[in-house]
Amino acid sequence: MAEPILSLRGVARDFDAFRAVDNVSLDIKTGSITGLIGPNGAGKTTLFNLLTGMLPPDAGQVALNGADVTRVAPDKLFALGMGRTFQIPRPFARMSVLENVMLAPMAQIGEHLLGPFFRSAPMRAQETAIRERALGVLDFVTLAGLADQAAAQLSGGQKKLLELARVLMGDPDLILLDEPAAGVNPSLTKVLIEKIEALNARGKTFLIIEHDMDFVMQHCDPIIAMAEGRVVFEGTAQEAQNNPILLDAYLGAQTDV
Repeated sequence: MAEPILSLRGVARDFDAFRAVDNVSLDIKTGSITGLIGPNGAGKTTLFNLLTGMLPPDAGQVALNGADVTRVAPDKLFALGMGRTFQIPRPFARMSVLENVMLAPMAQIGEHLLGPFFRSAPMRAQETAIRERALGVLDFVTLAGLADQAAAQLSGGQKKLLELARVLMGDPDLILLDEPAAGVNPSLTKVLIEKIEALNARGKTFLIIEHDMDFVMQHCDPIIAMAEGRVVFEGTAQEAQNNPILLDAYLGAQTDV
């Protein structure tokens, strides 16, 4: 079997006396679209923040492609092949859609104070290459026609597609999506799902927090459920639909349990 792309062992995080993530151990299979479900307050987003370097864990270990990345900063994790989106997109509102995407690549020559003065030719060549790539990514996420529009003018669903575009500029192997379908109209949700599945077919791995159970059950395999900071279920969509605890607590069915 292939080594998991992401492994957690005993990961925990406290906020004063409250344990938000409690001894979580799991593996994310390379090439999967893994769904992460659970009620509000279950610890899902805190877990994402621990995985992506936005919060340090109080205990445990995180490994990406077998390498320990437990306390690695978000920018370094992005360079190592892990990208994430947020539940509430935060684009640079006054910048254009294209400019937002062009900002994503790291180590740009123009970011250095002396770059425009002593490396102007390489800087222009790099900027041209980044622009071409950004336009290609925007075309992929169906936002090419809005490239020159201010990001603030996008709809909620379009902003989520823009976040995905920014992540794709780093060409990550593992993409973490925090509630990609929340607040998105059905037509854009369909586009988002098509893009996730197309990227997955190219070998990208996804870990997705989502409350839309139709989305999860139709497009995610395996499914992981959390409650009170702990993993309470791991399995297929079919197993999730037949699990009495999940049926009662998360999927809305009436059971005798």
